[in-house]
Order: sequence, then C-alpha cells, then structure tokens
Amino acid sequence: MPTLPLYQVDAFTDRPFGGNPAAVCPLPGPIPDGLMQDIAAENNLSETAFFQRGSKPGESIGLRWFTPTVEVDICGHATLASAFVLMTELEPSRTSVTFQTRSGLLPVERRGGIYVMDFPAFSTDRAPDDTAAAVAAALRARPAEVRLGQVLLAVFEDAGAVRRLSPDMGALARFPTTVCVTAPGDGDPPGADFVSRYFAPGFGIPEDPVTGSSFCTLAPYWGARLGKAALRARQVSRRGGDVQCEQRGDRVLIGGEACLVLTGTLRY
Repeated sequence: MPTLPLYQVDAFTDRPFGGNPAAVCPLPGPIPDGLMQDIAAENNLSETAFFQRGSKPGESIGLRWFTPTVEVDICGHATLASAFVLMTELEPSRTSVTFQTRSGLLPVERRGGIYVMDFPAFSTDRAPDDTAAAVAAALRARPAEVRLGQVLLAVFEDAGAVRRLSPDMGALARFPTTVCVTAPGDGDPPGADFVSRYFAPGFGIPEDPVTGSSFCTLAPYWGARLGKAALRARQVSRRGGDVQCEQRGDRVLIGGEACLVLTGTLRY
C-alpha cells in the first residue's frame, strides 16, 4: 500500500490549537490531481498543501493547495505551513525557499521564529451599489463601504461589529468570490492596526480561521488608509491568529509564526 508523510501545522500562531491548521504532504514525485483532492477531502481542513522538492540546490519547489472541494490559486497559511515543515522537519539548516505556484514564484524567508512570505499586492475599487447591498444582506449588517478586487472587502468602523457578525452562509456562497470583513483595531489585542474575518462557503470553507492571502488585499487598503506600510493585524475568528504585513510596491510581505501539532503516515 503506498504511503505519504503527513504533517499538520497551526499557522499564524505560537501555540497549538490556535491560528489556522493546514495539512502538508511532501511528495517524492508526482501524484494524480484527483488523489490530491481526495487527500484534502479526507483531511477536511481549509487547505492541504502538496510540495515536491527540486533535484538541484536552490531550485524552486512546486507547491499546490486544495480545500476539501477545490484547488485554489493562492493560499497564505498553507504556504507558511509548508515552509515551516521544510525548514524545521526536513532541512533544519535552511532559512529560505521559493515556491513555484499557480500565482507565480512565492519566496518565503525564516527570520527567527517568523516566516515571511512575499506575495502579490491586490488593489480594490468601490463595489457597485447592488453588490454592496447584497453583501450587507448576506452579512446581516451594513458595512461602511464594500470594495471589490481579488475578494469582496466589507469595511466596518467598529471592530466589535466584525466580531459579532453571524452571516447567512448560503447567501455568501452565492457570490463568485470570497468575502473578507475588516475594521480598525480597538486595542484588543494591543498593537493591532486592524482586525478581520474571512468567509468562503462557496469554496468549502464557511469561515477560515486565519487567511494569509487576504492580507494581499488588506495590507494595501489599510496601509493607504492609515498612512503606514508595516502593519500588525488580528484575524478574530474563534481560533484567532496574528499577522504582520508590509506593502512593498506591487508586493506584500506577510509574516507569522507556526507550530507543529501532528505527524503521521497517510496510506492510500
């Protein structure tokens, strides 16, 4: 019976059972797409990452991400988790890696206990009035503004309102993209410039605990609004997670900690 190593890593946290759990499967060689999707469905986490190391030192590493139902084009927490597994479990002396993905080359650098990912920056524009109204209805709360880009971004002025949201998941699932909600920080936790939550029921993830890729949109928005490039954020899901981000031109640096919570062998 074939086997694969399997790791489960909590990303954007310094403790087990916080942040966002991702499964990571290092591959000895190619496996069928359908098998990767079956493994992701079996793991039933927001993402399972698969990577295959190159044969030459310094060569980029192929990385793919699957939710329980679909392959996705970009994922932050499972990229962080993959870099963590590579640099702590497989090659402890390594301090950087470049992943080859559907979103291009994504470098990751280890800086002490922080893993800093170099991702694309995404801009947003004001959403049409009918879209904004539909978002408000699905969230069961009216944002101060709704913006459209890589995600639908619903901006509130009260962090407490973001925490209290209880959206209509069926209505959110009907949008062609995901919905991120955000508000200025309110001192809880101290030092957070803004808070956020992220909903993707149409992609098999009702609420994602900590969404690294959302900061490709959040960092440019809050950087421009607050007049600062380097920001600290808290995703206020039930598990919660802490994120550092910094816009650099058309790129965003997204950093966080991670911890290993499970190792095992997958049989198929």
